[in-house]
Amino acid sequence: MQRAYVMLESMAVSVDLPPPETEVMPGVQWGYVEAFPSPAYWAYQVIARRIEARSINYRLGRTLREEVGACLLGGHGIPARIGLRASEHLKAKGAFERPNQDEATLRGWLSEPIEVDGKHIRYRFAAQKARYLAAAFERLMAEPSPQNSGRELRDWLLGIPGIGFKTASWIARNWLNADDVAILDIHILRAGALAKFLDAGLTVERHYLELEQQFLAFSKALGVRSSELDAVIWWEMMASPRTVATVLESLPEGKFKQKHATSRFRPKDRDADSLQLALIG
Repeated sequence: MQRAYVMLESMAVSVDLPPPETEVMPGVQWGYVEAFPSPAYWAYQVIARRIEARSINYRLGRTLREEVGACLLGGHGIPARIGLRASEHLKAKGAFERPNQDEATLRGWLSEPIEVDGKHIRYRFAAQKARYLAAAFERLMAEPSPQNSGRELRDWLLGIPGIGFKTASWIARNWLNADDVAILDIHILRAGALAKFLDAGLTVERHYLELEQQFLAFSKALGVRSSELDAVIWWEMMASPRTVATVLESLPEGKFKQKHATSRFRPKDRDADSLQLALIG
């Protein structure tokens, strides 16, 4: 057994984990709790946040329309602050309250300068995202969305142009607090490959559902909620680019290292993957 502690103001709470050499699942050892990014490290991080009552706020919108809009306006290549500010900009225009918003109007609003951190910037993909948003609003108006499970909502969202597995899973996790889907971005893939609970030879473009099942199986083996684990891994990996780069560079040569460890890490990588925005407070 290995023991770690969560330090509170007036006490210390011990967290007991299995020995490092034992397997959390076939072929995956628990590892040392202090060894970033081992399975024991991730289990401790989730449990510590529970003990410290550090809440995880998934939702970005008050309605499903707002949630879909916020997630669609984020995504690959769009920094988190810009995606959120674009969503707030459209919200101020009433875009999420009107029953059906046309593409041209949405494009015009998204083309307007948006203030981000005291500077006025222009949203990069105004025409494309306006088209996707208009299609999403039309679908949301045309039929009720399933609310019974994250996977059911995710699969329904996949029918909307511009929404793939990652964005659909992100919306479903946020809106339903779902544990039956996973948001697999580069941070999760790197963590999974390093700790060996995800197959480094698979890609989200071709094997999203297979990788998702591996992630869900890992969270179940740890005994934690997949939504919590996904959020904690994303936050820790995103917030520690230099440490992640060092760990990746220590890997033996191979396709995974060529794809992920040779890219240049910069301090502003914190924003690079836009927002899963598991806001851990």
